[in-house]
Amino acid sequence: MPARPPSDPAELSLALGGSISSASAVTEVTRRLLDYFTSGTVQPGSRLPPERQLASSLEVGRSAVREALAALEVLGVVEVRPGSGTYLRSSTSELLPQTLSWGMLLGEPQTRDLIGVRHGLEVQAARLAAAAVTDAQLDALAAQLKVMRANRSSFETFAAADMRFHQEVAESAANPLLAQMLQSVRSLLRVWVERAVNDAKHAQTTCTEHAAIVKALRARDAQAAAAAMDRHMDSAGARLAAALETAR
Repeated sequence: MPARPPSDPAELSLALGGSISSASAVTEVTRRLLDYFTSGTVQPGSRLPPERQLASSLEVGRSAVREALAALEVLGVVEVRPGSGTYLRSSTSELLPQTLSWGMLLGEPQTRDLIGVRHGLEVQAARLAAAAVTDAQLDALAAQLKVMRANRSSFETFAAADMRFHQEVAESAANPLLAQMLQSVRSLLRVWVERAVNDAKHAQTTCTEHAAIVKALRARDAQAAAAAMDRHMDSAGARLAAALETAR
């Protein structure tokens, strides 16, 4: 029977594979945590050790652990409950470890291709969501848009709400496989998404584009929803490509 995460620092360090000396700490931390969480040794629903303990066990900074857990939250592997902690979700796709492994090896050309893949998936999600979205899901989308508008100069908070908005659209499409694929793709592109929205003008553009998507979904207009998402993905893709160029 799966056990709960060890509380002893030495035992936890051993379970996580020892200290990390890699220059790409976030990448390695994400790999280690994903392997650990999907190994079957941790009981689903378990509260995970705090960031401080994980960072100490891996001998990395807390920021590396925080970024890795954020990526795993988008993937659906863990759930962050404010004021309570981080928990291992009850179910995780068997494809996730391999998907993340592929993503970590992506170079610039493959990342550009992935941006195109995301474009097509997001448009299809919006088209399907127009027919299946519930009033509660529309309210959730509006709530994320409200957070974005209130944080147009707080880019970390803005980017997180942006990602959740797209996740809500995908879940509204009532196609679990499509939602899982988009979850994986967005997680692999997450670092570039955060870099792409780096000024208030970009943030305002994104808010305007998201508002058009919500409007089309409220009207249950599949063609308008797909067109609005297509326009948004065109501009978002251009910003992502620019972020890639800057990183060269």
